[in-house]
Amino acid sequence: MAFFVGFAMLSCLVLLMLNFDEQLKVLVENALKEDIGDGDHSTLSCISPGAKGKAVLRIKQNGILAGVAVAGKIFKLLEPSAKFNAFKKDGDGMKAGELAFELEAHVHTILQCERLTLNCMQRMSGIATLTHEYAAKIRGYKTKILDTRKTTPNFRLLEKEAVRIGGGENHRFGLYDMIMLKDNHIDYCGGIEKAIEKANAYVHAKKLKLKIEIETRNIDDVKRVVAAGRVDRIMLDNFLPAQIEEALNIINGKYETEASGGININNIVDYAKTGVDYISIGALIHQAKSLDMSLKAVLI
Repeated sequence: MAFFVGFAMLSCLVLLMLNFDEQLKVLVENALKEDIGDGDHSTLSCISPGAKGKAVLRIKQNGILAGVAVAGKIFKLLEPSAKFNAFKKDGDGMKAGELAFELEAHVHTILQCERLTLNCMQRMSGIATLTHEYAAKIRGYKTKILDTRKTTPNFRLLEKEAVRIGGGENHRFGLYDMIMLKDNHIDYCGGIEKAIEKANAYVHAKKLKLKIEIETRNIDDVKRVVAAGRVDRIMLDNFLPAQIEEALNIINGKYETEASGGININNIVDYAKTGVDYISIGALIHQAKSLDMSLKAVLI
């Protein structure tokens, strides 16, 4: 057991040291290994290894485009000399019938990367489109929209990138880049005050530059956190807008505030009107629907 825990911690440290492109390279390499296995036998059986071709990405649904830059990197990771010409950029509005990009490369490269590229772009565009819808609802308010860790295992990098493209902001990426004391942490630890005390002692002992956020479940919790201090952000979980306003009066601008739970496209404006700093919405990712696209060969 200790070996697996140690290996997991080492893996997290490795990822922390990697920038976006390096993390994407790991993701793409693993995805291609999963898909190709011991060979793309469909392509190997009927296409000459030296054959070159052209393809275009056709958009089949309206929305916000995301994943164009990622697509270019996927093809170039497999074939650095591939020619990738983007007609639209990430964050652009898209309409059915439009072309997102054109590609010239070896046919083997095109066919081996086709499904991975489509899966990434369709999923990312769905997330970006839904995020854009939420962000548009509260445009003009100070409140910012955050994603959560409710992501697809091993695909978080691109899901969170899609949220950013759609106009949202990223919350913590994982368990390692912020201390977030949620209800279970508080209950297991023995209460709000103990959890805050232990978290601060840990950060100091380890010399970590991590923000501390704590979840509150009612107004009494808010009062206890404000009295204890030594946190950076207070999460107001499953509070109604009127309760958010009451909590904000108690907090009085001393800490960042985040509303979470029970917030959707129909009531988000009511929460933004309270003046809360952030609204975190897991649905941006786990409720998003992939948008339809296709990669089609162009006969030269």
